[in-house]
Amino acid sequence: MNPPACLPGSPDRRTVRSRSAGWAVRLSRVLGRTRLSPNAISLLGLAFALAGAAGLVRLHGGGPPTRLLLVAAICIQLRLLCNLMDGMVAIEGGKGSATGILFNEVPDRLEDVLLLVGAGLAVQMQPAGLHLGWACAVLALGTAYVRSLGGSLGLAQDFCGPMAKPQRMFVLTLGCLVGALEALKFDSYRALMAALVIIAAGSLWTIARRLTRIYRQLASRP
Repeated sequence: MNPPACLPGSPDRRTVRSRSAGWAVRLSRVLGRTRLSPNAISLLGLAFALAGAAGLVRLHGGGPPTRLLLVAAICIQLRLLCNLMDGMVAIEGGKGSATGILFNEVPDRLEDVLLLVGAGLAVQMQPAGLHLGWACAVLALGTAYVRSLGGSLGLAQDFCGPMAKPQRMFVLTLGCLVGALEALKFDSYRALMAALVIIAAGSLWTIARRLTRIYRQLASRP
């Protein structure tokens, strides 16, 4: 669950330190020997995101908050694990396909929306809680759009933060874990609200930073 540093990436692939970790290499090799395709792993990540979002939504319905928040935190991390493994099995495992780019990008965007809107629904009784969740989802899509825009202009896709996907999910996971402890004593959702505020502000900063970097690269062209 460690938040990744802002590292320069390849033109079309995020730099992730855990990709070279021994456990990740071993797990990708095990998955590579199964019938699971990278596309199927991507869809499994979407299923985990849906389960996590469902847990968050149930908070508003009066479900057990500590348990649901812990389930959501676990599902968020399993979603990220699938996001890591689909690329490793495809590229390092040599099981990539022509449709891989679709399964790599589209489920990612849906997962962000599900989890962030789910968090907004969980805190909808708080002032602007639901609106904040939707704002985070839109801004998350915005960071991905700006990254892809740079790529469409012939530039290396910029995965820089401070609130790229891994950082967003780290903050949301932390909000769920702290919220689980908070629910034991106070029956409130301040931690989850705080996580959404941080994600929204950080995503705005990320969009502005990426746009600025794109502008400078385009302006420096002869």
